[in-house]
Amino acid sequence: MEMRKKTILRLCESAIMIALATVLSMIKFANLPFGGSVTLCSMLPLVLIAYRYKWKWGVLTGVVYGLVQMVLGANNLSYGTSALAVILIIMFDYLVAFGVIGFAGIFRDKFHNQPLEIALGSFLACALRYICHFISGWAVWYIWAPEGQPAWLYSVTYNATYMIPETIVTIVVGVLVALFLDFRKDTVSVLKRA
Repeated sequence: MEMRKKTILRLCESAIMIALATVLSMIKFANLPFGGSVTLCSMLPLVLIAYRYKWKWGVLTGVVYGLVQMVLGANNLSYGTSALAVILIIMFDYLVAFGVIGFAGIFRDKFHNQPLEIALGSFLACALRYICHFISGWAVWYIWAPEGQPAWLYSVTYNATYMIPETIVTIVVGVLVALFLDFRKDTVSVLKRA
């Protein structure tokens, strides 16, 4: 019975965090013309779930979030110039790109310093997501590159314009939250100060 309660709690927390991430993804500080935006910490709920329940559960949660984002951004699939381009968009702009956020949980209990572990996990998750968007930009979105600019350079710079600020916001807010709340216990609690 205890295991069933923990499973239900995990599912409910994950669903709430996916919903919160979705709402936060709609609050944008900057919205780029061909996709990508700087949001109000939309990755942080996924990072926290990954940290709380470790990377495998985090990857699963990220993929589910990616499906939600794909449904909300389904019109982006119309830019695919071939079946392969559509598959690449689905994989590297949605499923894999958000699934890799789950790797933020890899650092849990590695340094016995929750803020540091969340900061490192956030950085890793954002770096992996950036790589996914770079692949998609290089393989699919290169058609929007200015004339004479190599596709890889266009993808590097375009995706950096939103992923670098998104990474900074996620790390800073993640560390601030981790200073006050303990995500390692069965129920999230306020950290006790010595």
